[in-house]
Amino acid sequence: MSKVRVLVGTRKGAFVLTSDGKREEWDVSGPHFGGWEIYHIKGSPADPNRLYASQCSGWFGQQVQRSDDGGGIWTPVGNKFVYDGIPGTHQWYDGTAHPWEFKRVWHFEPSLTDPDTVYAGVEDAALFRSSDGGQNWQELAGLRGHGSGPRWQPGAGGMCLHTVILDPTDPQRIFIAISAAGAFRTDDGGQTWQPINKGLYSQYIPDPTAEVGHCVHHVAMHRARPGVLFMQKHWDVMRSDNAGESWQEVSGNLPTDFGFVIDVHAHEPETIYVVPIKSDSEHFPPDAKLRVYRSKTGGNEWEPLTKGLPQSNCYVNVLRDAMAVDSLDECGVYFGTTGGQVYASANAGDSWTPIVRDLPAVLSVEVQTLA
Repeated sequence: MSKVRVLVGTRKGAFVLTSDGKREEWDVSGPHFGGWEIYHIKGSPADPNRLYASQCSGWFGQQVQRSDDGGGIWTPVGNKFVYDGIPGTHQWYDGTAHPWEFKRVWHFEPSLTDPDTVYAGVEDAALFRSSDGGQNWQELAGLRGHGSGPRWQPGAGGMCLHTVILDPTDPQRIFIAISAAGAFRTDDGGQTWQPINKGLYSQYIPDPTAEVGHCVHHVAMHRARPGVLFMQKHWDVMRSDNAGESWQEVSGNLPTDFGFVIDVHAHEPETIYVVPIKSDSEHFPPDAKLRVYRSKTGGNEWEPLTKGLPQSNCYVNVLRDAMAVDSLDECGVYFGTTGGQVYASANAGDSWTPIVRDLPAVLSVEVQTLA
């Protein structure tokens, strides 16, 4: 029987949750790195035992951790992040110059085929690649060398490169997203990049339809259709059917189109999930009811999924990397909250149960389906 491993990064450590294919009983391991912020923890599709974790502290800085046994033993693996191109400065929105800084790794994206190759999106926004299991990191400097960097600006959480998507049909194509700059794509393995923000509209920037400057919260893709992308923007849920060349809004009947997370069903490329949040100033669910919304039509038509979720006095948030799906026959959906709950649905969202409670605030949730 297949097994499921849920990797949870929190404000005060990492947790590894495991279950069999029924997904009814869960074993909890952790906290790993207790007291440290674990911004992201993710496993390699090429080797289920290879995990990467971003361990961070405002006092001690950033440390990359690696496990080769599924999270039992962890080894620190080098903080050698090498910057190519022009280190330069970013001209922020106020017109003043600030030096580029490295603060933390927001997201790891391991190669689909090689467990030793992994990408890291960092703050201030830049993209790195390691080809030796995280020991050494080289910047894909074409991104910051694109020329639009002076128009990037930090979102409320910092100027972070938080989304990295690898095209399973084209190893040279990578999608990334930055808050607050927008989405970008490379078709040559990271040497050159182009903004892919046509159709985005952001009311509170000087030019609402600008080429860059949009606060994108998360982007998702189904591996069977790498040309179709779904986006949760600061406001608006968006869809692209041409690899980001243009976008259209699919917020439809959502109660609010503000949120952080978006994901796609493992077997149904037109089934997508979001968690609406009341507003950009009130980061909690509308009406204090925690509801996941599902669209089975690729957007526009949405249904609330509430069974098993708190429907009164709930004031948690679900952050951008805190939802994931497994690939079992009946797709499981998982998300974590800033209140420390991790919810799971073994039936594609029809009903939910908390598989662990009272953790530190959850920053990320990733899932591995194990044979």
